[in-house]
Amino acid sequence: MATEHRVLSFIPHLQKPPTHTVTGSAPVTASPSAADLVAPPQHSEEHVTTSGIRDLYGPRRWNSQMVELSGKGRALNEFSIERIGEEVEDNLVMLHGYGAGLGFFYRNFESLSRHEGWRVYALDLLGMGRSSRPAFRIHAKDKEGKITEAENWFIDALEEWRIKRGLERFTLLGHSLGGYLATAYALKYPGHLNKLILASPVGIPEDPHAVEEDIPDPRESTMANEFTENAADERQGVNPMPKDNNNFMRQADKSKETADGKPPRRRLPAWLTYLWEANMVSPFSLVRWSGPLGPRLVSGWTSRRFSHLPEEEAQALHDYSYSLFRQRGSSEYALAYLLAPGAFARSPLIRRIQGVGRQWIQAHDAPTVDGDTPPKCHKSRSESPAPSTTSATALAVEPQRETGIPITLMYGEHDWMDVAGGFAAEEKIRQERERVLATATKEEQKRDMGGAKVVIIQKAGHHVYLDGWDQFNRVMGEEMADVRRRERLRRSWAQ
Repeated sequence: MATEHRVLSFIPHLQKPPTHTVTGSAPVTASPSAADLVAPPQHSEEHVTTSGIRDLYGPRRWNSQMVELSGKGRALNEFSIERIGEEVEDNLVMLHGYGAGLGFFYRNFESLSRHEGWRVYALDLLGMGRSSRPAFRIHAKDKEGKITEAENWFIDALEEWRIKRGLERFTLLGHSLGGYLATAYALKYPGHLNKLILASPVGIPEDPHAVEEDIPDPRESTMANEFTENAADERQGVNPMPKDNNNFMRQADKSKETADGKPPRRRLPAWLTYLWEANMVSPFSLVRWSGPLGPRLVSGWTSRRFSHLPEEEAQALHDYSYSLFRQRGSSEYALAYLLAPGAFARSPLIRRIQGVGRQWIQAHDAPTVDGDTPPKCHKSRSESPAPSTTSATALAVEPQRETGIPITLMYGEHDWMDVAGGFAAEEKIRQERERVLATATKEEQKRDMGGAKVVIIQKAGHHVYLDGWDQFNRVMGEEMADVRRRERLRRSWAQ
């Protein structure tokens, strides 16, 4: 909590981050500040309101809250900003990536909350950041079931949070792993998104090695490049190294293959398999086991990743990252079921992304693509308590189908995530739109909101919102303005 507070203290106009009772970011006074930014905060939930004098774009209310979900030990850490004195017409929900937390968006919050009529939410994914960390175990026996169960772990929690917040429609932004899960959410819980924004999403391209490999395979990091990036090189146009074997997160070497052309199957020691299944081993286990050496293990990555930031901000992000890495392992154990080494998905989004915005609005078991007839629904495989508030209602009426939603894919100019996957997704979405509208009436064609585009953030790597934050914020402002225009048009059609 203290390290999250320290990162949020760099947000412009936010004088007292709501994750702490005292702060060192208040205006200078004659008396020295008694704030201790290292000591544990006294309260995790505190409303903070800016004054109109200091906040040129306010007043705004900033809030940190732990949102309790059903089931034992399930809660999401939420940071939100709302504009005081304005009616909330649109909501933006932000999901972070692997090994990160909502604090990583600290250079975006103030800019995004300037837009009139918007409320901004940022969430820590279940089992990550400061959200609760319930034990994660897979119960399914087949490969497809394991993937579905791992995806449902995250997106069922997001849907339950949406219901608790009473959001009927919202814009969803996901970075990296958050982008993968945002797409999965759109497929399983259709009818609630007015736009999907994917910032350097993981898992779009298809790789036979990832699709065919047995799971789980927790031998190495599924996202090693996440921890080997050099931000300074990226900003100078140097392509990131494909792997770094001199790092605590080692990437697989797929150059060695067996006679049948498939990578060799490396056996795990029985003790390691046992520890993994018992939720005691993960890519961050070494950090947790290393004791006082933990910060040095993490500093190699943070010094490269945040080298382009002012020293004080870089140090705050290092402390924040280390505090996240050393927390009890939870949903990080789901990654082996979702991603193979090299960050390729076991169920690639390129096979499913065309279904986003084209689903039947009814209960779904999994993030799979619907056909042209309403699917039959069965009991979900997910062991997480899944929300069912809307399910009974959806099944009681004749199912309706979504009429498309706009999808924006952002990539850094020097992103290690291949932008070709984004262009392939754009083409897949375009083809599906043409197929659906080929038999549609002129009125249906007029009201269709589907489509996709790819945006490149200049001089940025994988963390586009941080490396190229200025351009990222401008692009997001344009996307938010587009949402307002479309939503007003949609509401006029409904009248």
